[in-house]
Amino acid sequence: MTQSTDPNNQAQTTPESSAIEVSERTNSLVDQNLPDAPESVKNETKELIEAITRKAQSETQKAGEFAKDNYLEAVRNVRTEVEKLNFDPERIEESIKLVQMDAEKNWESLVKEFESFGNRLNEAAQAAWSILTAPHHSTTDDQSDSSQS
Repeated sequence: MTQSTDPNNQAQTTPESSAIEVSERTNSLVDQNLPDAPESVKNETKELIEAITRKAQSETQKAGEFAKDNYLEAVRNVRTEVEKLNFDPERIEESIKLVQMDAEKNWESLVKEFESFGNRLNEAAQAAWSILTAPHHSTTDDQSDSSQS
């Protein structure tokens, strides 16, 4: 009457159906923190960490692209309006170059901030993982130690 469910069978089917490629960094992180866990648990955990990391990177990239597109559109609009005012074309071109140089500098700074945020998010996920996988001390041991003091 007992059903036999073999966790090893699940571990064997999971990698074949998985579409997520796991980085070496994630492999070592999970293998260090879950040395005795079944392969199915390790594989799912690795895929979860990779998914979180990729989502953070994707969101960072999307935010950067959105900001850049909006900025470029604003520069184009300003250029069009300035050209309509019949100013000296050389001065306009020089001013636009200065604005573009400033924009590139600001853009690089923004990208660095997004990358830093993505790295901090990844580190936070790893720290949370470390806390979740840290050895748990039994509360009965703690109680017996305090009663002997």
